[in-house]
Amino acid sequence: MSEFLALVDLASERFGGMVEYANDEFFAEKENLLTAAEPVSDPARYTDHGKWMDGWESRRRRTPGHDFCIVRLGLPGVIRGVVVDTSFFTGNFPEACSIDAANLAGSPPVDELTSDAIAWTTILPRTTLAGNSHNLFEIADGHRYTHLRFHIYPDGGVARLRVHGLPVPNWRRLLAHGRTLDLVAAANGGRALGANDSHYGAPDNMVLPGRGIHMGDGWETRRRRGPGNDWTIFQLAAEGVVDLVEVDTCHFKGNYPDRCTVEVIRAPAATFEELSRPETAWTPLLSMTSLRPHTLHAFDDELVEAGPVTHARLSIFPDGGISRFHVFGRVTEAAREGLMIDWLNGLSLTEALPVFGRCCGSARWATDLAIARPFDGKAALLEASRTIMDGLDREDWLEAFAAHPPIGGGENGAQDAVASRWSEHEQAGAHTASDDVLEQLVEVNFAYAEKFEYTYIVCATGQTAEAMLELARARMDNEPGEELKVAAGEQRKITELRLLRLLAP
Repeated sequence: MSEFLALVDLASERFGGMVEYANDEFFAEKENLLTAAEPVSDPARYTDHGKWMDGWESRRRRTPGHDFCIVRLGLPGVIRGVVVDTSFFTGNFPEACSIDAANLAGSPPVDELTSDAIAWTTILPRTTLAGNSHNLFEIADGHRYTHLRFHIYPDGGVARLRVHGLPVPNWRRLLAHGRTLDLVAAANGGRALGANDSHYGAPDNMVLPGRGIHMGDGWETRRRRGPGNDWTIFQLAAEGVVDLVEVDTCHFKGNYPDRCTVEVIRAPAATFEELSRPETAWTPLLSMTSLRPHTLHAFDDELVEAGPVTHARLSIFPDGGISRFHVFGRVTEAAREGLMIDWLNGLSLTEALPVFGRCCGSARWATDLAIARPFDGKAALLEASRTIMDGLDREDWLEAFAAHPPIGGGENGAQDAVASRWSEHEQAGAHTASDDVLEQLVEVNFAYAEKFEYTYIVCATGQTAEAMLELARARMDNEPGEELKVAAGEQRKITELRLLRLLAP
């Protein structure tokens, strides 16, 4: 069994996945492709177009070419594997398929998705399919994607498309303002690692959005006939401090658990097998607590302070069913940096260029840094930046300098609104300067530009206007070649500070 099957289906309709377009859906509608339920067969059912099939099916092609559809993932993320399910398609399945992917901002309209403006990346080359089968394909690409283009050759029908992977939300937005998040929600990257028993329902259901649809849309164990209890272990989306726990027994009335406990642990690299061992040192978060049928239970004051944690274990006594499980908390400062690196790595090239461009106005630097992704941490990001800067020439540096407003006030250069705010913050020391000092800064800026033919560049963070004025006067004595090196050094400092700002939502 492929390991990727244990990961969430990023395309699921439960998360808002949608087939945006299909060039042909004559026999069966494109929407069926992402239906959460498993496909079924009804041999006696026919429609005006022919035999009813539970999937997406195009007409028999009589002209050159092939059929395709475009899927918007419900959860943007890194794809680890896909299942092309041709169940019940025997004489009418495609002979092959391929998949392209793209990471797009917002929700582009269909006319844009089908145009040549989209830069698609092939993540599954043309591959032979088997009929009436679950065709499993591992995906090695490690980038974040939001949309897929699913090709079938030349025509035919597919029952379901499952896209398993790791959700990568927009962490910069989610972490803004110290928000409280559901740390086990699948939409945020949390997941159920496994359970000791899942006879009637999978533990993955507990981290789905919304309340349960019915009793089968939760985790339920078999009836226990001996001592002991049942449990599920969850991996949090990121290390966090827990503020609130919710245990929902929605739809479980005659089979809800009598009691439950919640324990937590900080073990970032631990596997399910390691966490399942009896000797594993779990920390109590919620002591033994009675549950009620068909009820959403919320616990906050009942929780014990446990500090930063990475995993949670929900234990039910003695057995029964849970519809949903939520663990709300705040991501720790230590975890934020890694999540922001994930965010940077997941940006499309088109999205990444303006983000990096706020840190340095050199288009070459921004492009080369975006191409150098993915980074495995802050150190790798900064090292890549330094290496690229070592290769910049005079024109690149001048382009970078031109993006900055003059020290003490003036036009904002070639910066966007975000970078302009950063410049304002960096030059805070000049905001409280006297009129006399500001006039002198204007004069020295003019003289500097006259001599060196570019804006006076200094890393202004933490510096007073008087100090920056003194530095400018001292640097006026430099030769042009020497001063270019000095200005480039200041640009390096500014760039590194701004890269660090990117990692701090």
